[in-house]
Amino acid sequence: MPDCLRVASPAAQTAKAPQFQAGDAEEPPDAVPYGAWSTTLRFWYSQEIDYGHRFLFIPFWLGLGAFWWFALLNPPKIFIVTALACAVGMAAIRRTHTDGFIHACLISVILFLLGAALAMFQTHRSSTVILDQSVTTLVSGFVTAREIDERGRIRYTVTLTETDDPVLKRLPSSATLIARTRHDPVDIGGGITGRARLSPPSGPALPGLNDFAFASFFRGIGAVGYFYGAPKAKPVARNATVFRHALEDMQARVQGMRIAIGDRIRGTIGGDAGAIGAALITGEERSISRDALSALRDSGLAHVLAISGLNMALAAGTFLVGARAVLSCIPGLAHRFSIKKVAAIGALIMVTAYILISGAAVSAVRAWIMICIMLIATLFDRPSISLRNVALSAIIILVITPSAVTGPGFQMSFAATLALVAGYARWRISEPAEGTSQHLPRLFQVLRTVKIAAAGLFISSLIGGVSTLIYAAGYFHSIPAYGLVGNVVTMPLISIVIMPCALIAMLLMPLGLDTYPLLLMGACLDMVLLVALEVASWGGQTLTGRIPALAFFFIGTGGIVACLFRTRLSLIGVAMILSGILALILSARAERPHVLVSEDGKLVGYLNDAGIATNRSKPPEFIYDQWRKALIIEETFAPVVQTATGIIVSSAKSKERLTLSQRDIQIIRKDIAAVFEKGPTRSFTCAKNLWCAGITERSTKIIWFEQPALADTACDLADIAVTPSMLRMNKCRTGAKLISGRTLRQTGALEIYAGTSANGRAQLHIIPAIQSLNRPWNRHRAYDWRTNSYVEQGEGEQEKAELSPAPTFSDIDAPDPQAYPEP
Repeated sequence: MPDCLRVASPAAQTAKAPQFQAGDAEEPPDAVPYGAWSTTLRFWYSQEIDYGHRFLFIPFWLGLGAFWWFALLNPPKIFIVTALACAVGMAAIRRTHTDGFIHACLISVILFLLGAALAMFQTHRSSTVILDQSVTTLVSGFVTAREIDERGRIRYTVTLTETDDPVLKRLPSSATLIARTRHDPVDIGGGITGRARLSPPSGPALPGLNDFAFASFFRGIGAVGYFYGAPKAKPVARNATVFRHALEDMQARVQGMRIAIGDRIRGTIGGDAGAIGAALITGEERSISRDALSALRDSGLAHVLAISGLNMALAAGTFLVGARAVLSCIPGLAHRFSIKKVAAIGALIMVTAYILISGAAVSAVRAWIMICIMLIATLFDRPSISLRNVALSAIIILVITPSAVTGPGFQMSFAATLALVAGYARWRISEPAEGTSQHLPRLFQVLRTVKIAAAGLFISSLIGGVSTLIYAAGYFHSIPAYGLVGNVVTMPLISIVIMPCALIAMLLMPLGLDTYPLLLMGACLDMVLLVALEVASWGGQTLTGRIPALAFFFIGTGGIVACLFRTRLSLIGVAMILSGILALILSARAERPHVLVSEDGKLVGYLNDAGIATNRSKPPEFIYDQWRKALIIEETFAPVVQTATGIIVSSAKSKERLTLSQRDIQIIRKDIAAVFEKGPTRSFTCAKNLWCAGITERSTKIIWFEQPALADTACDLADIAVTPSMLRMNKCRTGAKLISGRTLRQTGALEIYAGTSANGRAQLHIIPAIQSLNRPWNRHRAYDWRTNSYVEQGEGEQEKAELSPAPTFSDIDAPDPQAYPEP
């Protein structure tokens, strides 16, 4: 067994370093020999060995390897990684009994490569078919999940079995479809059919932002969309083995139970409090109103909705304490059995049932694994709370689903847990010496207990908030301004009343006696909402903008290293954090992009000192909100709409079939030229359903047009011509940059930096959101349904080859958008 994986027994550790106790923060008394840096590092490493913390670095290197592989544009083949791992492994075997420091470095490299191999294996076994482009078709399949939002719309997750009119050649494995028409919900496991608009999962709204196609690929979701009208129930034949059929039936029963519990809670409590109560137990957040959800986010309380360590620990702790209290009342039972272990077994069963009905999000699975490890440790009289348990739960998740390491759920959950456990070990509140508090008056004992509890609550909230700050800024580009206040005020209510009431209600629900616990829970949730609204009104969220990749990596990794090391090696983590902060400060001077183009080409904006001008009066909220936060946009300038002289567009429905004559095109050309003669403007000038034109502060001329017949006009007059239409042409003969739906399909959203060349034509530096079509979650963008083949190096690839690489740190996981395009 490699030395870095060997875990010394408690007795052996005590014999090695009798001056250390678990949780001590003091340095060993030995003086550090100052000399060669390698000698100093080896000395500190030998001290780390005495603490027995080498096991904690296994998930660190596994996760780093998986993260690296997912971030690569062209990852190495499996045989290259395998050969490299074998070579390093042979070197590590030779160094086993010679140099412990070098041996540990080699083992770290092996773990890093193993993490990359795990990422490869998960990608290979996922093999999700993602829809290549939007289509309207008749879908049939069976329902695997169902959720209802605050407006009564039902969101189905459907495993597709067939399509018709047209028949899709590449049938997505599953799709999430919203039904907005009132109807009787289709049961979980039942067949469903209806005409639907399907679209591929969207890519990043800007380079470096959340890639929803990445998340959908590993969840098995190949399409998103909505039903036209109400879907209908339909018997659907399943081609599955007996085992798979039994597994699907079991999943359907669990989902049905989850839906019934959520409906019961919402029906009993009502309002946003009922929706939040259901989210605390079942994980269904879509029924929470946008105002309530916004207040929870702005006040720093949105983490309560995610079923994570807080919810799981409170539920398990409440059950454990309650079960021990009940069992201790039975005469003679405590003398015959260890009621603590009996209660731990009961809590183990309870948290397992909790994870089944909670939707099994990454944070919930992490919390469940860790709670299970703690309860099992209690059965064997081992310490329950330790960094080793955190590391073990991380290893299990990384082995099963290494893609989780790229998402905010995994990173924020483990960062907070690691910081809290490490912080408790180093800076825990000092307890009075044994017997000291017994001599104090009763009142002083109570006040001392309250003081310790209040200090613990404050420190826990502070550590949890600081440890997740970089991830909130990196993924959501904002941080709650007064999140600490909101958490300190509401956490006692959540811990003492809300979660215990939720547990009691779940235990009494089969007997129909859950009404009063749920009503008490709802009353307290109303108080939490009032606090959230009040705190949110003080300042809401502070926009941080897009975090540079280097700063994100150094601050996040540095925090982990600082928590894992116990000796002066933790200064390495501090140095990394300071380096990340320095990179963050320097990036504040970086220039913002001048022009933004959405993935579908329907939204275009150009930035100026005052804000952003858009070609739509009401930009799509989901896309524009990401632009606003990532680039810290303060004001939006709506387009000035003018009437197209002499051109009649009968209705919006006929705009795509509008035929423009040469006379119409000449009129439009004059109108656009008149706009450009005015010079730089703060807003677009638009003719409804035809075109929009604007000039940036750097005199870059932009034309957005909807009719393909205007392509030549746009190329002649503009520096940048944008259209959502799938044009056959891919370049302008005048040298202007042509961006069409066809090119955007392969590049995704664009950032454009504009300068001026010697000939007066704008010099453009373009950064695409999609860097490579070689990754499986982007491969569908190269598919041509007409030839049923992939375009390896076509016109779109040649265009993309001219673009510059984007400053992205990962293809990352994030929640699905709650809004889909309207028909």
